Amino acid sequence: RARWCQSHGDFNWNREVVLEEFCAYFCLISKMYSAEDNARIELIKKHIGEYPDFPKKGIIFKDVFTALSSGEICRAVKELFLSYIKSSCPDIDAVVGLDARGFLFSLLIASELSIGCVPIRKKGKLPGETYSVEYQLEYGVDVFQLQKSALKPGQKVLIVDDLIATGGTLEAATKLIEKSGAVVVECLAIMELTPLKGRDKLKNYKVHSFIQYDED
Repeated sequence: RARWCQSHGDFNWNREVVLEEFCAYFCLISKMYSAEDNARIELIKKHIGEYPDFPKKGIIFKDVFTALSSGEICRAVKELFLSYIKSSCPDIDAVVGLDARGFLFSLLIASELSIGCVPIRKKGKLPGETYSVEYQLEYGVDVFQLQKSALKPGQKVLIVDDLIATGGTLEAATKLIEKSGAVVVECLAIMELTPLKGRDKLKNYKVHSFIQYDED
């Protein structure tokens, strides 16, 4: 037995694994993406912007907008999302985007699949009756809201965002969706900061990211 302390895809490495399990999972990883999708991931990763000391000193900010300024990268992002969804959760009824970068990806996916696109926004940004859930910030709390009319009970929902960090916003999103009676099928993001252990808040859900960073 050995203890592996890395994170990749949907596998929890922070536990003991036997050699056979380790080898079997790496065989799975090698088959997870097509050659085309691997190339798309590398292309996107190459163009992710990095900004030191933003939004505060000691943070290296990973900026997906830098990559999306290229039409080639926009196409790669779209094709990567659609390819993954086709294999992982092809029967979703709606895609939920988180305020604010998640909106870009949710609309892109929804328009291609001809399904509903639903926003989750910060408090006071949505009209009509809403569900509300608080989530923790570094210094305080914030509130996410979902319109009560946006989802129907039993609908299968994919949540998308640009980044998995502490997992607080995604956790709040899952609670909002469940208040509506809809079902969270998966949480999907372009990037993940694995040292922040966002998956710990999402243990009851399928979670996937395309690019993992080992520094926070």
